[in-house]
Amino acid sequence: MTKKLVQHGNSAALIIDKPILDLLNVTMDTPLEISTDGKSIVISPSSSGDEEAFVASLEKINSNFSSTFKRLAK
Repeated sequence: MTKKLVQHGNSAALIIDKPILDLLNVTMDTPLEISTDGKSIVISPSSSGDEEAFVASLEKINSNFSSTFKRLAK
């Protein structure tokens, strides 16, 4: 599917068709994360706060108990 940007005030907007939004379970209220690798734009639903809290907890546990984990792995 090829799309063109449309003028939206002083900005450009990309219109995403409803079937794609439905497929991704995205609504007008869904926060979207936009990233790029320098050649492509990636638009994805933002991860929930629960996932971010989980990753933060994991990093804290790993930093606090890394020596224990290394001894257990032997």
